[in-house]
Amino acid sequence: MADAERSERRTRPAPLLFEPSEAAADPEHFFDLESIEDPAELLSRATELTLAFRAATDRAVEFQAVAAAQLADPRRFDRLTTADIALRAEWTEDYAKKMVEFGRELLSGEGGAGGAANGR
Repeated sequence: MADAERSERRTRPAPLLFEPSEAAADPEHFFDLESIEDPAELLSRATELTLAFRAATDRAVEFQAVAAAQLADPRRFDRLTTADIALRAEWTEDYAKKMVEFGRELLSGEGGAGGAANGR
C-alpha cells in the first residue's frame, strides 16, 4: 500500500455504526452538532461526545492488545511474529511488542482496566 493511501486511510474516520449512513455521507454532519444553536448546549453535547469517543478509543486499544497477544501466543500453531502483527496493524514493531505485552497483562488480569480481557 502506498504511503499516501495509508495516510489518507488513517485520517479518514471509520463510519460510526450508530449514526445513519445518509447522515455520515454528508461531510458537514456530525452527530447533529451542526444543528445546535445554543453555544452552552453545543459545548455540553460536544463534551459528551468527546468523552464517549475517548472511552471507546481506550476500549478499542485494549481489544487490539488482547488480539495481538493472542496472535503472538507461542502455543498457537499459526502464531504470528511481532513483525507480522505490526504489518497487519500498521504499527512499528516496537509498538507491536508493547501491545503484545499489554495484551498479555490484560489476559492475565494484571492490566489496569482489564475490560477487554473480561469481555466488558
